[in-house]
Amino acid sequence: MKGETISWTGTKTVVLGMGRSGLAAAEWLFAQKAEVTVFDESKSAGVKDLARRWEARGAHAVTGLEKLPHARFDRAILSPGIDPKRPVVVQLRSAKVPMLGELELGARACLCPILAITGTNGKSTTTELIAAVLQAAGKKAVACGNLGQPLCEVAPWSGGLDYAVAEVSSFQLETIETFRPRVAVYLNLTPDHLDRYADMKEYAAAKNRIFENQTGEDVAVVQKGLALPKLAARTVTFSATDTSADYNLREGWLCVGPDQVMLQEETNLRGPHNAENLLAALAVADAEKISRDAARKAFAAYRPLPHRCEVVAIRAGVTWINDSKATNLDAMERAVLGMTGPVVLIAGGKDKGFDFAACLPALRGRVRAALLVGQMAEKIEKAWREGIPCRRVGTLAEAVKRAAALAHPGETVLLSPGCSSYDQFKNFEERGETYRQCVKALPQEENKKP
Repeated sequence: MKGETISWTGTKTVVLGMGRSGLAAAEWLFAQKAEVTVFDESKSAGVKDLARRWEARGAHAVTGLEKLPHARFDRAILSPGIDPKRPVVVQLRSAKVPMLGELELGARACLCPILAITGTNGKSTTTELIAAVLQAAGKKAVACGNLGQPLCEVAPWSGGLDYAVAEVSSFQLETIETFRPRVAVYLNLTPDHLDRYADMKEYAAAKNRIFENQTGEDVAVVQKGLALPKLAARTVTFSATDTSADYNLREGWLCVGPDQVMLQEETNLRGPHNAENLLAALAVADAEKISRDAARKAFAAYRPLPHRCEVVAIRAGVTWINDSKATNLDAMERAVLGMTGPVVLIAGGKDKGFDFAACLPALRGRVRAALLVGQMAEKIEKAWREGIPCRRVGTLAEAVKRAAALAHPGETVLLSPGCSSYDQFKNFEERGETYRQCVKALPQEENKKP
Protein backbone atom coordinates (compact mmCIF):
# COMPACT_ATOMS: atom_id res chain seq x y z
CA MET A 1 0.00 0.00 0.00
CA LYS A 2 1.24 3.51 -0.85
CA GLY A 3 3.03 5.17 2.04
CA GLU A 4 3.10 2.11 4.27
CA THR A 5 5.87 1.66 6.81
CA ILE A 6 7.85 -1.48 6.06
CA SER A 7 9.70 -3.62 8.55
CA TRP A 8 12.42 -5.28 6.48
CA THR A 9 13.69 -7.76 9.08
CA GLY A 10 13.24 -11.26 7.68
CA THR A 11 11.44 -9.92 4.59
CA LYS A 12 12.14 -12.02 1.50
CA THR A 13 13.27 -9.37 -0.95
CA VAL A 14 14.64 -9.71 -4.47
CA VAL A 15 16.73 -6.91 -5.96
CA LEU A 16 16.55 -6.78 -9.76
CA GLY A 17 19.79 -5.61 -11.31
CA MET A 18 23.33 -5.82 -9.99
CA GLY A 19 24.54 -2.43 -11.16
CA ARG A 20 25.46 0.28 -8.67
CA SER A 21 21.85 1.18 -7.80
CA GLY A 22 20.82 -2.42 -7.28
CA LEU A 23 23.84 -3.24 -5.16
CA ALA A 24 23.31 -0.10 -3.05
CA ALA A 25 19.72 -1.20 -2.42
CA ALA A 26 20.90 -4.71 -1.55
CA GLU A 27 23.47 -3.33 0.92
CA TRP A 28 20.83 -1.23 2.65
CA LEU A 29 18.39 -4.15 2.83
CA PHE A 30 21.12 -6.46 4.10
CA ALA A 31 21.84 -4.00 6.91
CA GLN A 32 18.12 -4.06 7.77
CA LYS A 33 18.35 -7.87 8.10
CA ALA A 34 16.14 -8.58 5.11
CA GLU A 35 16.48 -11.96 3.40
CA VAL A 36 18.07 -10.73 0.17
CA THR A 37 18.17 -12.29 -3.29
CA VAL A 38 20.12 -10.46 -6.00
CA PHE A 39 19.19 -11.06 -9.64
CA ASP A 40 20.79 -10.11 -12.95
CA GLU A 41 20.21 -11.47 -16.45
CA SER A 42 23.87 -11.00 -17.38
CA LYS A 43 26.12 -14.02 -17.84
CA SER A 44 29.31 -11.97 -17.62
CA ALA A 45 32.24 -13.05 -15.47
CA GLY A 46 31.97 -9.82 -13.47
CA VAL A 47 28.35 -10.44 -12.53
CA LYS A 48 29.08 -14.08 -11.67
CA ASP A 49 31.90 -12.93 -9.40
CA LEU A 50 29.58 -10.46 -7.67
CA ALA A 51 27.02 -13.24 -7.19
CA ARG A 52 29.61 -15.44 -5.50
CA ARG A 53 30.55 -12.63 -3.14
CA TRP A 54 26.94 -12.05 -2.13
CA GLU A 55 26.35 -15.74 -1.59
CA ALA A 56 29.43 -15.83 0.67
CA ARG A 57 27.74 -13.13 2.78
CA GLY A 58 24.57 -15.18 3.14
CA ALA A 59 22.45 -13.74 0.33
CA HIS A 60 20.92 -15.68 -2.55
CA ALA A 61 21.98 -14.92 -6.13
CA VAL A 62 20.42 -15.69 -9.51
CA THR A 63 22.26 -14.72 -12.70
CA GLY A 64 22.15 -15.48 -16.40
CA LEU A 65 18.38 -16.11 -16.55
CA GLU A 66 15.48 -14.05 -17.92
CA LYS A 67 13.22 -15.09 -15.04
CA LEU A 68 13.57 -16.17 -11.43
CA PRO A 69 13.15 -19.87 -10.61
CA HIS A 70 10.15 -18.84 -8.51
CA ALA A 71 8.34 -15.63 -7.54
CA ARG A 72 7.84 -16.34 -3.83
CA PHE A 73 8.99 -13.00 -2.45
CA ASP A 74 7.51 -10.47 -0.06
CA ARG A 75 9.06 -7.51 -1.90
CA ALA A 76 10.98 -6.64 -5.05
CA ILE A 77 13.32 -3.69 -5.66
CA LEU A 78 13.70 -2.55 -9.26
CA SER A 79 16.92 -0.94 -10.52
CA PRO A 80 16.21 2.00 -12.87
CA GLY A 81 18.10 0.45 -15.80
CA ILE A 82 15.71 -2.50 -16.01
CA ASP A 83 12.80 -1.97 -18.37
CA PRO A 84 9.48 -2.77 -16.63
CA LYS A 85 8.59 -4.87 -19.68
CA ARG A 86 11.41 -7.35 -18.96
CA PRO A 87 10.18 -10.93 -18.35
CA VAL A 88 11.35 -10.98 -14.71
CA VAL A 89 9.40 -7.83 -13.89
CA VAL A 90 6.29 -9.19 -15.59
CA GLN A 91 6.76 -12.44 -13.67
CA LEU A 92 6.86 -10.70 -10.29
CA ARG A 93 3.96 -8.39 -11.06
CA SER A 94 1.88 -11.32 -12.25
CA ALA A 95 2.62 -12.93 -8.87
CA LYS A 96 1.48 -9.66 -7.21
CA VAL A 97 4.84 -9.10 -5.51
CA PRO A 98 4.92 -5.45 -4.27
CA MET A 99 7.67 -3.54 -6.07
CA LEU A 100 9.64 -0.41 -5.17
CA GLY A 101 12.34 1.40 -7.10
CA GLU A 102 15.78 2.05 -5.62
CA LEU A 103 15.03 5.81 -5.51
CA GLU A 104 11.85 5.25 -3.50
CA LEU A 105 13.66 2.88 -1.13
CA GLY A 106 16.51 5.36 -0.59
CA ALA A 107 14.16 8.32 -0.14
CA ARG A 108 12.18 6.49 2.55
CA ALA A 109 15.42 5.83 4.41
CA CYS A 110 16.89 9.32 3.92
CA LEU A 111 17.06 11.44 7.09
CA CYS A 112 17.71 14.84 5.50
CA PRO A 113 15.76 17.03 3.03
CA ILE A 114 15.98 15.98 -0.62
CA LEU A 115 16.36 18.45 -3.48
CA ALA A 116 15.67 16.65 -6.78
CA ILE A 117 16.59 17.52 -10.35
CA THR A 118 15.17 16.00 -13.54
CA GLY A 119 14.94 16.88 -17.23
CA THR A 120 16.28 15.47 -20.46
CA ASN A 121 19.58 17.37 -20.45
CA GLY A 122 21.69 19.21 -17.89
CA LYS A 123 20.68 17.16 -14.83
CA SER A 124 24.19 16.25 -13.69
CA THR A 125 25.61 19.74 -14.12
CA THR A 126 22.70 21.35 -12.28
CA THR A 127 22.82 18.76 -9.49
CA GLU A 128 26.51 19.47 -8.93
CA LEU A 129 25.98 23.24 -9.16
CA ILE A 130 23.30 23.13 -6.46
CA ALA A 131 25.46 20.99 -4.19
CA ALA A 132 28.39 23.38 -4.74
CA VAL A 133 26.26 26.41 -3.84
CA LEU A 134 25.04 24.77 -0.64
CA GLN A 135 28.59 23.75 0.29
CA ALA A 136 29.84 27.30 -0.38
CA ALA A 137 27.26 28.47 2.17
CA GLY A 138 28.65 26.05 4.77
CA LYS A 139 25.94 23.42 4.39
CA LYS A 140 26.66 19.68 4.41
CA ALA A 141 25.31 18.59 1.04
CA VAL A 142 26.05 15.70 -1.29
CA ALA A 143 25.27 15.29 -4.99
CA CYS A 144 23.79 11.84 -5.54
CA GLY A 145 21.13 9.79 -7.30
CA ASN A 146 21.41 9.07 -11.01
CA LEU A 147 24.61 11.15 -11.00
CA GLY A 148 26.62 8.27 -9.55
CA GLN A 149 26.11 7.66 -5.84
CA PRO A 150 22.66 6.08 -5.38
CA LEU A 151 20.37 7.48 -2.69
CA CYS A 152 20.49 4.10 -0.92
CA GLU A 153 24.25 4.64 -0.49
CA VAL A 154 23.68 8.06 1.04
CA ALA A 155 20.77 7.10 3.32
CA PRO A 156 22.80 5.33 6.07
CA TRP A 157 24.75 8.52 6.86
CA SER A 158 22.17 11.11 5.79
CA GLY A 159 21.46 12.04 9.41
CA GLY A 160 24.70 14.05 9.31
CA LEU A 161 23.72 15.96 6.16
CA ASP A 162 21.77 19.16 5.61
CA TYR A 163 20.76 18.12 2.09
CA ALA A 164 20.81 15.25 -0.39
CA VAL A 165 20.83 16.79 -3.88
CA ALA A 166 19.56 14.00 -6.13
CA GLU A 167 19.61 13.74 -9.89
CA VAL A 168 16.56 11.67 -10.83
CA SER A 169 15.77 10.10 -14.18
CA SER A 170 12.44 9.26 -15.75
CA PHE A 171 13.30 5.58 -15.20
CA GLN A 172 13.64 6.19 -11.45
CA LEU A 173 10.46 8.25 -11.29
CA GLU A 174 8.43 5.42 -12.86
CA THR A 175 8.49 3.52 -9.57
CA ILE A 176 8.06 6.22 -6.91
CA GLU A 177 5.21 6.12 -4.39
CA THR A 178 5.92 8.59 -1.58
CA PHE A 179 9.02 10.34 -2.96
CA ARG A 180 8.63 14.02 -2.10
CA PRO A 181 11.51 16.44 -2.73
CA ARG A 182 11.46 19.73 -0.83
CA VAL A 183 12.53 21.43 -4.05
CA ALA A 184 11.93 19.74 -7.42
CA VAL A 185 13.70 21.07 -10.53
CA TYR A 186 12.48 20.24 -14.05
CA LEU A 187 15.03 21.52 -16.55
CA ASN A 188 13.66 20.65 -20.00
CA LEU A 189 11.96 17.99 -22.10
CA THR A 190 13.19 16.86 -25.51
CA PRO A 191 12.97 13.48 -27.32
CA ASP A 192 14.86 10.71 -25.54
CA HIS A 193 14.45 7.08 -24.47
CA LEU A 194 11.91 6.41 -27.22
CA ASP A 195 13.19 2.86 -27.22
CA ARG A 196 11.61 2.53 -23.75
CA TYR A 197 8.57 4.81 -24.00
CA ALA A 198 5.79 4.48 -26.55
CA ASP A 199 5.84 8.22 -27.27
CA MET A 200 6.75 11.63 -25.84
CA LYS A 201 3.51 11.76 -23.87
CA GLU A 202 4.50 8.65 -21.91
CA TYR A 203 8.05 9.98 -21.39
CA ALA A 204 6.70 13.32 -20.15
CA ALA A 205 4.28 11.60 -17.78
CA ALA A 206 7.20 9.80 -16.11
CA LYS A 207 9.10 13.08 -15.71
CA ASN A 208 6.07 14.88 -14.30
CA ARG A 209 5.96 12.46 -11.38
CA ILE A 210 8.72 14.42 -9.67
CA PHE A 211 5.99 16.83 -8.48
CA GLU A 212 3.42 14.14 -7.61
CA ASN A 213 3.75 14.21 -3.82
CA GLN A 214 4.72 17.85 -3.32
CA THR A 215 2.48 20.18 -1.32
CA GLY A 216 2.15 23.93 -0.95
CA GLU A 217 5.08 23.84 1.48
CA ASP A 218 7.41 22.71 -1.33
CA VAL A 219 8.92 24.49 -4.34
CA ALA A 220 8.86 23.55 -8.03
CA VAL A 221 11.54 25.14 -10.24
CA VAL A 222 10.54 24.70 -13.88
CA GLN A 223 11.63 25.83 -17.31
CA LYS A 224 9.26 28.52 -18.56
CA GLY A 225 6.95 27.12 -21.21
CA LEU A 226 6.98 23.47 -20.14
CA ALA A 227 3.54 21.90 -20.43
CA LEU A 228 2.79 20.62 -16.94
CA PRO A 229 -0.25 19.54 -14.95
CA LYS A 230 -1.45 21.86 -12.17
CA LEU A 231 1.17 21.76 -9.42
CA ALA A 232 0.53 21.93 -5.69
CA ALA A 233 3.99 23.35 -4.96
CA ARG A 234 4.93 27.03 -5.16
CA THR A 235 6.27 27.39 -8.69
CA VAL A 236 9.11 29.57 -10.00
CA THR A 237 10.27 29.67 -13.61
CA PHE A 238 13.58 30.11 -15.42
CA SER A 239 14.55 30.66 -19.06
CA ALA A 240 17.53 31.73 -21.13
CA THR A 241 15.25 33.02 -23.90
CA ASP A 242 12.15 34.43 -22.17
CA THR A 243 12.82 37.48 -20.00
CA SER A 244 9.36 37.18 -18.42
CA ALA A 245 10.59 34.13 -16.47
CA ASP A 246 11.32 34.67 -12.78
CA TYR A 247 14.97 33.75 -13.41
CA ASN A 248 16.22 34.85 -16.82
CA LEU A 249 19.19 35.73 -19.00
CA ARG A 250 19.50 39.36 -20.13
CA GLU A 251 22.44 40.54 -22.23
CA GLY A 252 24.69 37.92 -20.68
CA TRP A 253 23.53 38.52 -17.12
CA LEU A 254 21.94 35.90 -14.88
CA CYS A 255 18.95 37.82 -13.54
CA VAL A 256 16.16 37.51 -11.02
CA GLY A 257 13.38 39.49 -12.64
CA PRO A 258 15.14 42.67 -13.82
CA ASP A 259 17.90 42.44 -11.19
CA GLN A 260 21.37 41.42 -12.38
CA VAL A 261 23.10 38.78 -10.23
CA MET A 262 26.16 37.65 -12.21
CA LEU A 263 27.55 37.64 -15.74
CA GLN A 264 27.54 34.17 -17.25
CA GLU A 265 31.00 34.83 -18.70
CA GLU A 266 32.30 34.98 -15.10
CA THR A 267 31.58 31.24 -14.90
CA ASN A 268 33.19 28.34 -16.78
CA LEU A 269 29.87 27.33 -18.33
CA ARG A 270 28.98 28.53 -21.82
CA GLY A 271 25.87 28.53 -23.97
CA PRO A 272 22.17 29.14 -23.29
CA HIS A 273 21.64 25.59 -22.03
CA ASN A 274 24.23 26.17 -19.30
CA ALA A 275 22.68 29.57 -18.53
CA GLU A 276 19.49 27.67 -17.70
CA ASN A 277 21.40 25.23 -15.50
CA LEU A 278 22.85 28.21 -13.60
CA LEU A 279 19.47 29.96 -13.36
CA ALA A 280 17.80 26.81 -12.01
CA ALA A 281 20.55 26.42 -9.40
CA LEU A 282 20.13 30.09 -8.42
CA ALA A 283 16.39 29.56 -7.99
CA VAL A 284 17.05 26.61 -5.66
CA ALA A 285 19.55 28.69 -3.69
CA ASP A 286 16.93 31.41 -3.22
CA ALA A 287 14.28 28.86 -2.24
CA GLU A 288 16.62 27.57 0.49
CA LYS A 289 17.61 31.13 1.52
CA ILE A 290 21.25 30.71 0.50
CA SER A 291 23.14 33.98 0.07
CA ARG A 292 23.80 35.34 -3.41
CA ASP A 293 27.48 35.68 -2.47
CA ALA A 294 27.69 31.93 -1.87
CA ALA A 295 25.97 31.29 -5.21
CA ARG A 296 28.32 33.60 -7.10
CA LYS A 297 31.36 32.06 -5.43
CA ALA A 298 30.22 28.52 -6.30
CA PHE A 299 29.32 29.44 -9.90
CA ALA A 300 32.72 31.05 -10.50
CA ALA A 301 34.63 28.07 -9.10
CA TYR A 302 32.62 25.30 -10.78
CA ARG A 303 34.27 23.31 -13.57
CA PRO A 304 32.20 21.35 -16.12
CA LEU A 305 31.92 17.61 -15.61
CA PRO A 306 33.93 15.27 -17.88
CA HIS A 307 32.42 14.14 -21.20
CA ARG A 308 30.29 17.30 -21.51
CA CYS A 309 31.78 19.51 -24.25
CA GLU A 310 35.17 18.87 -22.69
CA VAL A 311 38.22 20.15 -24.57
CA VAL A 312 40.49 17.13 -24.98
CA ALA A 313 43.25 18.72 -27.05
CA ILE A 314 44.14 21.45 -29.53
CA ARG A 315 46.39 19.90 -32.17
CA ALA A 316 47.68 21.69 -35.27
CA GLY A 317 44.98 24.32 -34.83
CA VAL A 318 42.14 21.77 -34.54
CA THR A 319 40.11 21.66 -31.33
CA TRP A 320 39.00 18.20 -30.20
CA ILE A 321 35.87 18.14 -28.01
CA ASN A 322 34.51 15.20 -26.01
CA ASP A 323 30.73 15.43 -25.57
CA SER A 324 30.11 11.70 -25.08
CA LYS A 325 27.31 12.51 -22.58
CA ALA A 326 25.20 13.80 -25.51
CA THR A 327 22.97 10.75 -25.82
CA ASN A 328 19.99 12.41 -27.51
CA LEU A 329 19.33 14.78 -30.42
CA ASP A 330 18.77 17.92 -28.37
CA ALA A 331 22.09 17.52 -26.54
CA MET A 332 23.89 16.95 -29.85
CA GLU A 333 22.25 19.99 -31.46
CA ARG A 334 23.15 22.22 -28.52
CA ALA A 335 26.75 21.07 -28.66
CA VAL A 336 27.08 21.74 -32.40
CA LEU A 337 25.39 25.14 -32.13
CA GLY A 338 27.77 26.07 -29.31
CA MET A 339 30.89 25.52 -31.45
CA THR A 340 32.76 28.30 -33.25
CA GLY A 341 33.58 27.57 -36.88
CA PRO A 342 33.00 24.43 -38.96
CA VAL A 343 32.54 21.09 -37.20
CA VAL A 344 33.64 17.57 -38.09
CA LEU A 345 31.05 15.60 -36.14
CA ILE A 346 31.44 12.06 -34.81
CA ALA A 347 27.95 10.68 -34.12
CA GLY A 348 26.07 7.42 -33.74
CA GLY A 349 25.62 4.59 -31.29
CA LYS A 350 22.70 2.53 -30.04
CA ASP A 351 19.29 3.07 -31.63
CA LYS A 352 16.96 4.88 -29.19
CA GLY A 353 14.17 5.48 -31.67
CA PHE A 354 15.19 8.99 -32.81
CA ASP A 355 14.51 10.52 -36.22
CA PHE A 356 17.83 12.20 -37.08
CA ALA A 357 16.24 14.02 -40.02
CA ALA A 358 14.61 16.32 -37.47
CA CYS A 359 17.94 17.90 -36.53
CA LEU A 360 19.25 18.33 -40.09
CA PRO A 361 18.08 21.97 -40.47
CA ALA A 362 19.98 22.97 -37.32
CA LEU A 363 23.17 21.15 -38.33
CA ARG A 364 23.27 21.96 -42.05
CA GLY A 365 25.90 24.61 -42.71
CA ARG A 366 27.59 24.01 -39.34
CA VAL A 367 28.66 20.38 -39.73
CA ARG A 368 31.13 20.19 -42.62
CA ALA A 369 31.41 16.41 -42.41
CA ALA A 370 30.05 13.62 -40.23
CA LEU A 371 31.70 10.34 -39.31
CA LEU A 372 29.11 7.81 -38.21
CA VAL A 373 29.67 4.83 -35.92
CA GLY A 374 27.66 2.07 -34.29
CA GLN A 375 24.19 0.67 -34.69
CA MET A 376 22.66 3.94 -35.95
CA ALA A 377 25.29 4.78 -38.58
CA GLU A 378 23.28 3.69 -41.62
CA LYS A 379 20.05 5.35 -40.45
CA ILE A 380 21.81 8.65 -39.75
CA GLU A 381 23.53 8.56 -43.14
CA LYS A 382 20.16 8.17 -44.86
CA ALA A 383 18.60 10.94 -42.75
CA TRP A 384 21.41 13.41 -43.53
CA ARG A 385 22.06 12.45 -47.15
CA GLU A 386 20.67 15.72 -48.53
CA GLY A 387 22.54 18.07 -46.24
CA ILE A 388 25.72 16.73 -44.63
CA PRO A 389 28.57 14.73 -46.19
CA CYS A 390 28.67 11.48 -44.21
CA ARG A 391 30.92 8.46 -43.97
CA ARG A 392 30.27 5.31 -41.98
CA VAL A 393 33.19 3.90 -40.01
CA GLY A 394 33.47 0.75 -37.93
CA THR A 395 34.91 2.03 -34.68
CA LEU A 396 35.47 5.20 -32.69
CA ALA A 397 39.24 4.77 -33.16
CA GLU A 398 38.77 4.76 -36.94
CA ALA A 399 36.52 7.82 -36.70
CA VAL A 400 39.23 9.73 -34.84
CA LYS A 401 41.85 8.85 -37.45
CA ARG A 402 39.60 9.90 -40.33
CA ALA A 403 38.63 13.11 -38.51
CA ALA A 404 42.32 13.97 -38.10
CA ALA A 405 42.77 13.64 -41.86
CA LEU A 406 39.66 15.75 -42.59
CA ALA A 407 39.88 18.62 -40.12
CA HIS A 408 41.52 21.97 -40.98
CA PRO A 409 43.03 24.47 -38.53
CA GLY A 410 40.27 26.57 -36.97
CA GLU A 411 37.79 23.70 -37.09
CA THR A 412 36.46 21.49 -34.31
CA VAL A 413 36.25 17.72 -34.18
CA LEU A 414 33.27 17.06 -31.94
CA LEU A 415 32.29 13.70 -30.46
CA SER A 416 28.61 14.32 -29.75
CA PRO A 417 26.93 11.01 -30.58
CA GLY A 418 23.22 11.79 -30.17
CA CYS A 419 22.85 8.13 -29.16
CA SER A 420 23.55 5.98 -26.13
CA SER A 421 26.80 4.02 -26.02
CA TYR A 422 25.57 0.53 -25.23
CA ASP A 423 26.10 -0.96 -28.67
CA GLN A 424 29.90 -0.70 -28.42
CA PHE A 425 30.71 0.53 -24.89
CA LYS A 426 29.78 -0.11 -21.28
CA ASN A 427 28.61 3.49 -20.79
CA PHE A 428 29.15 7.04 -22.06
CA GLU A 429 32.14 7.45 -19.75
CA GLU A 430 33.97 4.53 -21.38
CA ARG A 431 33.14 5.94 -24.82
CA GLY A 432 34.45 9.37 -23.84
CA GLU A 433 37.62 7.96 -22.32
CA THR A 434 38.24 5.88 -25.46
CA TYR A 435 37.89 9.05 -27.53
CA ARG A 436 40.35 10.87 -25.28
CA GLN A 437 42.93 8.13 -25.61
CA CYS A 438 42.52 7.92 -29.39
CA VAL A 439 43.01 11.68 -29.74
CA LYS A 440 46.08 11.65 -27.51
CA ALA A 441 47.55 8.85 -29.61
CA LEU A 442 47.37 10.88 -32.84
CA PRO A 443 50.63 12.13 -34.33
CA GLN A 444 50.63 15.94 -34.48
CA GLU A 445 51.17 16.06 -38.23
CA GLU A 446 47.96 14.11 -39.00
CA ASN A 447 45.90 17.31 -38.88
CA LYS A 448 45.68 18.84 -42.34
CA LYS A 449 47.56 22.06 -43.02
CA PRO A 450 45.77 24.96 -44.72
